[in-house]
Amino acid sequence: MLVFSKARLVFLSVPKTGTTAYESALAPLADIHVANPPELKHAPVYRYNRFFRPMLEKFIGEDLEVLAVVREPVSWLGSWYRFRQRPFMQGKANSTEGISFDAFVEAYCQGKRPGFANVGSQAKFLEPAGNGTAATKLFRYEDQQGLRSWLEARLETRIETARENVSPALPLTLSPEVEQKLRRKCVEEFALWDGIPADQTI
Repeated sequence: MLVFSKARLVFLSVPKTGTTAYESALAPLADIHVANPPELKHAPVYRYNRFFRPMLEKFIGEDLEVLAVVREPVSWLGSWYRFRQRPFMQGKANSTEGISFDAFVEAYCQGKRPGFANVGSQAKFLEPAGNGTAATKLFRYEDQQGLRSWLEARLETRIETARENVSPALPLTLSPEVEQKLRRKCVEEFALWDGIPADQTI
């Protein structure tokens, strides 16, 4: 998570949406950079509302823009699947070694997810708090040009990012039946992504 007081901007770090690259590029400009522990680095809206918002509003102001990036749901799950295929995950309970992408997504659709498929939810991460606190600006992960141009305008700086935390390149084939099940079981995930404009380039 990054906080820019002059720009009155908070950049939440939704896992598997490429925000690590932006953190590396923008951390020197940020007034607050929460890099660890992961529970705070990747603070969802409810945690931001409870622990960070009161402090930031007291010292910066109440008109803070809260930015987040959302990835197309199948692609997002694919990133988690590939990440858990990495060699250092071998032998761990949440490794996806030896598990097909279909089986991974099937497990994700279960009410009680096994460890290897328990990767959270973008919709839950960005669910507004009871007091109305919410992400006020959303970009699709796929709209990198829009995100970059908006950030450059807001922060009044040029941004150069490098690929970081890249998972192994693996073919991801999801059968139509499993994708249909995912869309039925996780309607809110697709509704969130569908509701964000595809191109927000300034």
